Amino acid sequence: MCRRWPLSATIDGMDTIWVLGDQLRADTGALAGREPGRCRVLLVVSDTKLASKRWHVQRLHLVVSAMHHFAAELRDAGHLVDLRTAPTMADGVRAHVAEFEPDRVIAMEPMSWDGLAMFERLGVETVANDQFLCHWREFADWQADRKRFVMEDFYRWQRTRLGILMEADGSPAGGGWNFDKDNREPPPEDGRSWPAITRFERSAVDDEVLELVEGLDVWGDAPDGTWPVTRTQALQRLDDVITHALPVFGPHEDAMLTAEWKLAHSVLASSMNLGLLHPGEIAEAAEAAYREGRVPIASAEGFIRQVIGWREYVWGVFWLWMPGYRTENQLDATRSVPVAFTEGRTEMACVASAHGHLRAHGYTHHIERLMVFGNLALTAGVDPAAMVEWMWASFVDGAEWVMLPNVIGMALHADGGRMATKPYASGGAYINRMSDSCKGCRYDPKKRTGPTACPFTTLYWDFLARNEAAFTGNHRMGQQLAGMRRLKDLDATRERAGEVLERLDAGTL
Repeated sequence: MCRRWPLSATIDGMDTIWVLGDQLRADTGALAGREPGRCRVLLVVSDTKLASKRWHVQRLHLVVSAMHHFAAELRDAGHLVDLRTAPTMADGVRAHVAEFEPDRVIAMEPMSWDGLAMFERLGVETVANDQFLCHWREFADWQADRKRFVMEDFYRWQRTRLGILMEADGSPAGGGWNFDKDNREPPPEDGRSWPAITRFERSAVDDEVLELVEGLDVWGDAPDGTWPVTRTQALQRLDDVITHALPVFGPHEDAMLTAEWKLAHSVLASSMNLGLLHPGEIAEAAEAAYREGRVPIASAEGFIRQVIGWREYVWGVFWLWMPGYRTENQLDATRSVPVAFTEGRTEMACVASAHGHLRAHGYTHHIERLMVFGNLALTAGVDPAAMVEWMWASFVDGAEWVMLPNVIGMALHADGGRMATKPYASGGAYINRMSDSCKGCRYDPKKRTGPTACPFTTLYWDFLARNEAAFTGNHRMGQQLAGMRRLKDLDATRERAGEVLERLDAGTL
């Protein structure tokens, strides 16, 4: 049985514009330019989708609440809106069509491969997805004849063709394409305050949605107004970021602090991924702040690289390599997602810290994702598909197109190096350098054997030994493999690794 909210009027014989839950802008896609009252707008909340994963409560609440707020905004603007809940998305569309007999159902291209296949089965007409600066077909054309296929080249191409952070003579602003060398400082020890963000008061709609989602299989702390659910809120968050966070973003963007969950990161991804903000307007705001002298070039460039470079590169490779990409597992990793990730039960201080941030906010910044969660999953041999599912469900900015390339290609090297030319594996030394977790941890990052050896350090060397054959031909792994072969206690290290993995599975590490 479909549940739905009443239309404000009933008019036969008009188009239906189907808007998905990650396309929540009135001036985008198939809805752009549509006069209120001259079409119906359909939004479907799928019961199957809601029950498909053990979602973080803030992730589920964000999407459903944003859909309800968007429907209300459209109604206030005079649109005829059919917001309904149905067993599946397809059921919702079929029920709408049976009730209203629209001339056509039109939608913007979805953000998922499976969604596009569903559109084709239902006979939905599509317009191009305009929520990115580079459409995935453009990306496919860009890479088609290239001998070298790396993100840095794509990023420079994006900068040049879009005219972002470029000078009139065609040179990059600030005299360089990439200022990453300036953005790798360890965590500061001066006790500074990090930029605050506006938190938004929960509305009656937010509370109603929270009651709904808390009745499902969810985890994590309840929403506290951190995540924008409307375009107006998202614009406020963008202003917060450009004014307060971006000026100090760059130097410590790779640092991790137990007491600070976001540092100076933008926390804009969820708004972009729902369509509340467009990457173009974000990049323009960041560049304007740099041109006005409010933001240093290293911070502006590093931030813009994430927005128009890495994010759009991930989007492009998702479409380029799907659907087979979701089954990549070149290292034959089969272990379950650790209890330390799913429940936070661990004595590893860095993992406990990252999980605490995730539990409280449905979010961690990219280094905690890559070098804590991803690094441990890689060296422990966690199944890539299982890791994708967990991260997709756990992060407020999660989506299949986001997590597949980031997990399979970047974090777990499951594609054999198609996306990242070497695995992002490290021992405890990296975490010790870039975080404040190791100081109070029972595990010693300098030790690889014995009961107090850091699991990251132990598993790093075991990972190299387990996969030596796979990495022997990789010139970027030569130094690491040579170091592994020189270890006099490699056998003891690997024996300790077996104990670590057993305890990781049992949730006693």
